[in-house]
Amino acid sequence: MPKINAAITAVSGYVPEDIVTNNDLAKIVDTNDEWITTRTGIKERRILKGEGLGSSYMATKAVKQLLEKSGTKPEEVDLLICATTTPDHVFPATGNIISDNCGLINAFSYDISAACSGFLYSLTTGSQFIETGKYKKVIVVGVDKMSSILNYEDRATCIIFGDGGGAVLLEPTTEDVGIVDSVLKSDGSGKQYLYQQSGGSVSPASEETVKNREHFVYQEGKTVFKFAVTNMADVAYEIMQRNKLTADDVAWLVPHQANKRIIDATRQRMGVAEDKVMINIQKYGNTTNGTLPLCLWEWEKKLKKGDNIILAAFGGGFTWGATYIKWAYDS
Repeated sequence: MPKINAAITAVSGYVPEDIVTNNDLAKIVDTNDEWITTRTGIKERRILKGEGLGSSYMATKAVKQLLEKSGTKPEEVDLLICATTTPDHVFPATGNIISDNCGLINAFSYDISAACSGFLYSLTTGSQFIETGKYKKVIVVGVDKMSSILNYEDRATCIIFGDGGGAVLLEPTTEDVGIVDSVLKSDGSGKQYLYQQSGGSVSPASEETVKNREHFVYQEGKTVFKFAVTNMADVAYEIMQRNKLTADDVAWLVPHQANKRIIDATRQRMGVAEDKVMINIQKYGNTTNGTLPLCLWEWEKKLKKGDNIILAAFGGGFTWGATYIKWAYDS
């Protein structure tokens, strides 16, 4: 019996219409365009505005687009996995809400939380359901409304993040394409350097936690940068070594869009030319779980069947990883 591979057969994305530039932020916090650009590579980011709109709103847009462009009927979907750091609610899972919004009446769904590495974790998890022959159509979503947990008086964090998300459809194939390999890692000792202090079971929301601004992203930038530069670059190189890939073999590097210097360090460790790197951080900032699918969505027309693609990410926790994909179709 031929081996079943899990292939990405369609991609989609969604970003809100409202744009916040570096100059806009300079009006509300002590910063400027040059300071932000030189340290992060970000020029602007998208922010979701509107009463009652959360991560599921953006994900629903992306999933409906995915269904339409792939010609998939909602009832054909077996499973939806949502990678998010900013769920609509503590429960139910945001994946449940997305499925309901999109009419996925035969799918079960759940969320995966692994900070900025969540999409990679979810992609690997979803691929297992395909490879075992259990399911035929699995949707993996990466989405975040980071503006909902940002302190716009903290210039160290509010300049970095934006809102957005994307989705991919996984289907079985016996061709030599699809998700080939993943290296996923975590180190919980990094918790103290990048986290949201309150709102969970250890420190539930209270008048005091709100007053102390404990529901926003906290990041110790220098430490996180040091870990990210080393680990994201190393794991991307490791997956190349494991699969005997040279820099010439790699068609595209799809890096998590956290910081242009981290992206450059990863590219250099791999030996990949700059024109092989997907970069949209200047437009969207760090959309956390949305960065990788948004890159695939924007570059889809340039991808060719058989292209060797390396996805790499690093996130709070700490979590990090890399995935090797052989692209499954010509656009």
